[in-house]
Amino acid sequence: SGMILHCMHAEKFIEPFIDFVEKNFDASQHLYLIRQSERFKTKPRSNVVFVEKRLSKLNQVLLYVKYLNLAEKIILHGLFDRGMFVILFAQPWLLKKCYWVMWGGDLYYYQSRSSGFRSDLFERFRAFVIRRIGYFVTYVKGDYQLAQKWYGSTGKYCECLMYPSNLYKDYAVPPKQGSAISILVGNSADPTNNHAEVFEKLKPYKDQNIQIFCPLSYGPVGYAKMIAKLGRELFGDKFSPLLDFMPFEKYLELLGQIDIAVFAHKRQQGMGNTITLLGLGKKVFMRDDITSWESISQMGIRVYNLSDFDMCEQDEVVKGINKEIVRKYFSESNLHNQLDEIFK
Repeated sequence: SGMILHCMHAEKFIEPFIDFVEKNFDASQHLYLIRQSERFKTKPRSNVVFVEKRLSKLNQVLLYVKYLNLAEKIILHGLFDRGMFVILFAQPWLLKKCYWVMWGGDLYYYQSRSSGFRSDLFERFRAFVIRRIGYFVTYVKGDYQLAQKWYGSTGKYCECLMYPSNLYKDYAVPPKQGSAISILVGNSADPTNNHAEVFEKLKPYKDQNIQIFCPLSYGPVGYAKMIAKLGRELFGDKFSPLLDFMPFEKYLELLGQIDIAVFAHKRQQGMGNTITLLGLGKKVFMRDDITSWESISQMGIRVYNLSDFDMCEQDEVVKGINKEIVRKYFSESNLHNQLDEIFK
């Protein structure tokens, strides 16, 4: 069969994805068109084409046009790029062979869009493209339903975990250090974490034996500093802001020591993180009106409503059930079968 083209920006989970495809599928069938980033470098391979920044805009566009038209299937890994929308808008015949791997922010842009001539124009392009895309790839069905609701999309839903980073991590949690209750707040320095709101919920417990960990290495630096300062003011040395980028193994070690995780996102976000915590048997609080609450609950996993926050330990039975469901669903073999469906 024909070529499968992947359009992607270099991100930390892209390299492992390409490795996974190479290990499990016919690598010669796949071509990757990648925009490099300063932060995450992807290694050169025979089937990787880099969209170089030094190329003129026109040459970049021509590169995309050439490969998009050659491909039998087009997999769009996240759809944020304005240029990409324009390219697809101008070639509507491509859309029925497009698979949009929904990352979250690319869909939820709908909620944060500003008004004004340029924004309205861009939203028109977006609406035209999203309405006609052939396939929607996500394991959060609610996100697909939002695309239907907001854009009148008629494409097909493809349930897929997509990236190895979303898989269950079989990690033996070492015995807990110390007696403090460890609390994780948010997953990044993105203001959508609504840190201040979570701090309000934790304030009544500030004299108890607690330790709060707050990952802030990812996102706007100014906001990260502000939250670190606020956390220290409220909780003193019971607050540990994590401002430096942690290697994954280290981060997993930290998650292993957490008792309770609190997420206040008002939209589906940080799903990989949430699943890792649930797979480790941790107690997770989140809002009950977002698509990820819905999809996690439908799997039979128990998560807790942010508005009923408490400090009680996770029930052992619930812990066992959650771990088992995560282990089965977020498995390598499930990912393999789902990708197989998309690629064939």
